[in-house]
Amino acid sequence: MTTPLWAPWRMEYIREADRPAGCIFCDKPAEAPERRAGNLVLAVQPRAFVMMNRYPYAYGHVMIAPRAHVASLASLDRPSFDDLWRLVRDSIETIETALAPHGLNVGMNLGRVAGAGIEDHLHVHVVPRWLGDTNFMPALADVRVMPEHLAATYERLRGPFARLSEAAAVEGGSGESAP
Repeated sequence: MTTPLWAPWRMEYIREADRPAGCIFCDKPAEAPERRAGNLVLAVQPRAFVMMNRYPYAYGHVMIAPRAHVASLASLDRPSFDDLWRLVRDSIETIETALAPHGLNVGMNLGRVAGAGIEDHLHVHVVPRWLGDTNFMPALADVRVMPEHLAATYERLRGPFARLSEAAAVEGGSGESAP
């Protein structure tokens, strides 16, 4: 006998899975700042931004993407490349301070066969990890257990990530922060 699991967010994912829409990595950060919470956008800079993954692998999972719509690192101009990786570094630092994970997974899925859900716009995943955050659920039932609601995690991260958007505005838009 199996026990049913309640995961109401999955229905939204199922309904949207086949719906062709624009590129979330182009559209979401371009929307008005008052829509950022609904879009899970944490920080926006001129050439890169951070948003939470609406269907996360683990609690606190964020994605950092260039504003340029490109599928490969080689397609980025040098300033966009530099700002992307600077924002990855700053996002890691922010997550370590705000959530205190025991470790992090940081990576990219380039191309459909590599697991890219959105293959036309490259992005970097930063996934915080804790001792004991994995259990039998993913192995036996293909289920992930999130210890906190996505909206609560967004609220927890919004303040710490705000400095990354503000730094870009104060420093003339390069997104560069002090070392």
